[in-house]
Amino acid sequence: MTAPGTILVLGADGFIGRHLAFGLRTKGWRVIASARRSARLARMGFETLTADLTDPATHDPGFWAPHLQDVTHVVNAAGVLSAPDAVARAVHVTAPSALYAALPEGAAGLLISAVGIDRSETGFARIRREAEAVAAAQDITILRAGLVLGETSYGGSSLARALAALPLVTPVVGDGTQPFNPVHAADLTQAVDHLLRHPPGPGVHEIGGPETVTQADMARGLRRWLGLRPARLIRLPVPLARAMGRIGDALRMGPISATAVTQLQSGVLANPGPAISTLPRPPRAFSDFIASRPAGTQDLWHARLYLMRPLLRIALALLWLASGLLGLLLPAADFLPLLPEAPLSDGTLIAMARLGGVLDLGIAVALSRGWRPRLMAWGQAAVVLGYTVAFTMLNPSLWLLPLGGLLKNPLLLVLIWVHGILEDER
Repeated sequence: MTAPGTILVLGADGFIGRHLAFGLRTKGWRVIASARRSARLARMGFETLTADLTDPATHDPGFWAPHLQDVTHVVNAAGVLSAPDAVARAVHVTAPSALYAALPEGAAGLLISAVGIDRSETGFARIRREAEAVAAAQDITILRAGLVLGETSYGGSSLARALAALPLVTPVVGDGTQPFNPVHAADLTQAVDHLLRHPPGPGVHEIGGPETVTQADMARGLRRWLGLRPARLIRLPVPLARAMGRIGDALRMGPISATAVTQLQSGVLANPGPAISTLPRPPRAFSDFIASRPAGTQDLWHARLYLMRPLLRIALALLWLASGLLGLLLPAADFLPLLPEAPLSDGTLIAMARLGGVLDLGIAVALSRGWRPRLMAWGQAAVVLGYTVAFTMLNPSLWLLPLGGLLKNPLLLVLIWVHGILEDER
């Protein structure tokens, strides 16, 4: 069967982007998947275009033009929820503007935007409105999606599962009565496919599910789906939730952010218009699609481990902080006796301790800021291994200290390994 066209999916490695890439490919489109890291998409069988939208090179139509010769449609699903203004503007406005300008004559496009941005004054909402204005100027169809859920999860949907899976309590922001009408990712893909084949004309269109539930009911529904016992609903005061969001922003904890708190506080209620009413099959209700498949082991593990990722990062950062301070401040008289037969001078050993303290503090700062998590996992493992080998050579009896000594290092390596696994989301 002849493909209906060739689609470039921007942001194809994101939660929505991956669903669109796979779903549109299933519906017969030739899909070119574009992302900052595209190696895994290539291994999934996609033609790929590697493009970091924060790279100034992608802000020039000349970057895109050579890759668009056969492209008939573009779907822009790229986006960041919490990022510095320069990064957000590059991802949402500058790079897409260059892409739209480079589209071949007759090519059509669709932008996945967000519900509620016209009623909010957050930085995210302002950037998203600017992105819509750029798209509208190029006759790109704008589709605002409500809360998108699916068989998989990422970001906000992962956080929703994690909060629902907490032991003993189920927290909600504010009174928990905020309205949501979630849409399944497969139904969003169906809508995008239909709108690409049957362009709805200019304007902003919204898509959400036919069932409206409160934040509290959605959390309870997710908890039932996971097969967990009901838990007491805890209503977080909005000022406390905002403070937690700001801490999340400062520590770069992804979906734990001030923007996410604002969205939970106000709700996400889409108002589908005439374009969505023409779909061959209407979107499913939240209670229908959440009951359509059982939660598996991977769902329960993911929900329970999701909040362990920031906790592990904080714990490791505190450990490296303490180690760094000890390396810098511990008197030489307290650690030199542990190395009585070392073939190095006392001055050399003291210098090594101080340099190690600086290195450990650097690791603590990098972890606290969420800098290059994959690289930091390898870096931590290398440093722990280096320390273990060095101290074994200087004094093998350190393995026999009463409180563990070097025996703790293999366990620390396992902890770093687990944290590295949890940080590798895509």
